[in-house]
Amino acid sequence: MARYDALLIVSFGGPEKPEDVMPFLENVVRGRGVPRERLLEVEAHYQGFGGVSPINQQCRDLIEALRPEVDLPIYWGNRNWHPFLRDTLGKMAADGVTRAAAFITAAYSSYSSCRQYLDDIARARAEVPGAPEIVRLRHYYDHPGFIAAMTDHTREALERLPQEHHDAARLVFTAHSIPVSMAASSGPSGGAYEAQLRAAAALVAGDRPWDLVWQSRSGPPQVPWLEPDVCDHLAALHEGGTSAVVLVPIGFVSDHMEVVYDLDTEAAAVARDLGMHLTRAATAGTHPRFVSMVRELLDEPEPAACLATCCPAPRPRPQA
Repeated sequence: MARYDALLIVSFGGPEKPEDVMPFLENVVRGRGVPRERLLEVEAHYQGFGGVSPINQQCRDLIEALRPEVDLPIYWGNRNWHPFLRDTLGKMAADGVTRAAAFITAAYSSYSSCRQYLDDIARARAEVPGAPEIVRLRHYYDHPGFIAAMTDHTREALERLPQEHHDAARLVFTAHSIPVSMAASSGPSGGAYEAQLRAAAALVAGDRPWDLVWQSRSGPPQVPWLEPDVCDHLAALHEGGTSAVVLVPIGFVSDHMEVVYDLDTEAAAVARDLGMHLTRAATAGTHPRFVSMVRELLDEPEPAACLATCCPAPRPRPQA
C-alpha cells in the first residue's frame, strides 16, 4: 500500500432522482447509436424504481466497509453520473494526492468493462491540472475473495428454494451481453470476456450443472450480441424439464438496474409464468471476503499496463 497515497473507487454511476434518468442514459449511450425507443424503454425501468439506481448507494456501502481494511484515503468517481471522475480527480489533486490505485467495479476484460474505464480515467486526468497518476488494480474475476463471496451467495440462494428442489436446481450464471465483435476482441489475444466469465462460473459452481447466459442487450437489432438471453434460456430449460433455477449475476459486483430489473423483475416474471422455482444470488456487494480482496489487491505487485491493442474500441458502423 505504501506505493499509493489514495484508493480510487471507479464505478459506472447511476441516477438518484427521476430527473437524472434521461441525462444519465444519454451519457451512457453517447456515440453508440442506441435507438431512442430503447432509451425510453430503459428510462421506464428506472422510473419504476423511483428514478434511483441502487449502484451509487452500493458504492457508498463498499467504501464504508473498506475504511477499516484500507489505510488510505478513499475517493469515488463515476464514468456516467455524479460524482464524475473529473470532479473527483480535481478534489484528489487539491488534497495533494499524487499516485492512487484504482479499483474498478467491473471484474472482466472487454472494451465496455475495462478499456472504456481506462479511457475515461485518462480523459479526466487530461482535464485536471496536477491530476494524480492512477494505477488500475488487476482484473479479479478469479480472485479467491470474489469467488468466495459469490459461492456463499449462491449457496444462500439455493437454500431459499423448496427443499425438494434444492438438489436438482440448475445454476444459471448471467452477465451483460455485449456485441459479438467486442467479445471476440476482448483481452490481449481475443475472447477474454467470455472465457473469464466461464472460469469464474466454474469456480463458483463446483460440481453442480450450470450455464452461462446473457442479459441487458441494448444495441441496434442488426448487430449480433452474445446469446442466449436469460429469459429465452429459462423457457428452454423449462421445456427440457428443469423445475428450479438459481440465477447468479456473476458478471456484476453490485446491484445495477440490470440486476434488479432484468433479473428480479423481468426474468422472475418469466419463471412465474412458466411455473418454475427461481431464486437470485446476491452480488458480491460488501461480502467480507470481497472487501478484504480489495486490500489484498493493493498489496500485490503492481499490474502491468494493458497493451494499446487490448480490448479495442468498437469500430463505428458505416452509415447506410
